[in-house]
Amino acid sequence: LPSPVLLKDMKLMDVKLGQLPSWLAMRDFTPGGIAGAFRRGYQRYYNKYIDVKKGGLGGISMVLAGYVVLSYIWSYSHI
Repeated sequence: LPSPVLLKDMKLMDVKLGQLPSWLAMRDFTPGGIAGAFRRGYQRYYNKYIDVKKGGLGGISMVLAGYVVLSYIWSYSHI
């Protein structure tokens, strides 16, 4: 039998709705923790879409689409 995973080591998608408040309480919301989360997210994105043997336009097009949406939101304050 696989050993049970501790709540603090679970991914967000594996956490049940009743466990969500205690899971969030275990997260690191310091500036260093938030920076580490962004760093890990960037590394996952880079390894999945950019640093591949046979890549396509998927990763780059997602970055460009995000940039277009953000620049549109920043340009129009009425949104």
